[in-house]
Amino acid sequence: MNIAITFRHLDSSEAIKEYAHEKVGRIQKFLRKPMKANVTLSIEKGDQVAEVNLTSGSEHYTAKESGENMYASLDRVCDKLEHQVQNAKGAKIAAKRGAMKAGEFAAVAANGAAAGAEDEG
Repeated sequence: MNIAITFRHLDSSEAIKEYAHEKVGRIQKFLRKPMKANVTLSIEKGDQVAEVNLTSGSEHYTAKESGENMYASLDRVCDKLEHQVQNAKGAKIAAKRGAMKAGEFAAVAANGAAAGAEDEG
């Protein structure tokens, strides 16, 4: 696990570094391969912004969140990343089990409706 933290337009503090490292590090338990994360903490137009780019093997996840408090922004951005990882994991499992994607399902449903109309006539 490799986590790089960058500060833009604000002073770095050991407390925020440890907090960011702890929060982003928790996402590793959902991933199969070691992760590399780039955390950027900045101030843009008065808002405190937390942005995380995460890579694990061939998987890439990105999230950005802004707010009044840097700690709250970090919490929300980590929640977003965790949600993205969970959704990707669920999609992979479904694909292995033979589930159809949304576009494929719509095409099959449309063909089924057309076949039903032909049977009536």
